Amino acid sequence: MGLFARIMRVFRASTGAALDKIENPELVLQQTIRDMRDRVPELNNSVAQVMATERLLIKNAENLERQVVDLDSKIKASVKMGRDDIATAYIGQLQQAQLDLDRTGGQLEHASLASKQALKARDNYVLNMKKRTAEAMQLISSAKQAKLQEQLAQTMETFNIGDDASTFNEMREKIDRRVAAAEAKLQLGAASVDNQMADIEREAMDIQLQDKLLEYKQQMGLLGSGSTASGKQIGAGTAASSDDPIIVNETNDSNRSN
Repeated sequence: MGLFARIMRVFRASTGAALDKIENPELVLQQTIRDMRDRVPELNNSVAQVMATERLLIKNAENLERQVVDLDSKIKASVKMGRDDIATAYIGQLQQAQLDLDRTGGQLEHASLASKQALKARDNYVLNMKKRTAEAMQLISSAKQAKLQEQLAQTMETFNIGDDASTFNEMREKIDRRVAAAEAKLQLGAASVDNQMADIEREAMDIQLQDKLLEYKQQMGLLGSGSTASGKQIGAGTAASSDDPIIVNETNDSNRSN
């Protein structure tokens, strides 16, 4: 292989590879559909010309037929009048008209056949164009779907690999830790407040009970004049038990005096 042939092969390969990269199947199919549709008016013009030729030949044939009939009548009239010379001239014209009619009839047959073939070809082309257009539209739809799937695949790859996925996981872990810590603090705060309120309520209840007990003892004369303050001090510290030996003795002494 010569050097020039090798250069041409490399050039064609490079050009073909470049065209494959920039060639968009969707755009190519759309242009093909437009080209096929643009040819329909041209085909219609061609069919119209063929049909016009047929119609012209039909009119010529009709005129020649009328001319033959007219000449035949003139020949008969000339013979009756004894004008053989005129009849002979008319006969010559009749023969020529018959020849023209026969030739026009042959041409009309060919024109009729050509017209039918042209119409059939046009109809076949239109039918084939519609079929190809439907196939092209389906291919274009498939190309769009493939392009969308490629974009989705690229998008999914960004979630599966790379720094974005690790960043999302890291931020999610941090947020989960903050949410857990906040919930724990809220739970502890609520528990401590509840415990403190319960302690205060219990202390208040104890103070009320001790005050009520001292009032009963004072009404019953079980406490001296200076015992009220000391009883309240006892209630504020540790609650005095009804089983205290001193209180029991004082109660017994009071019962004996009575």
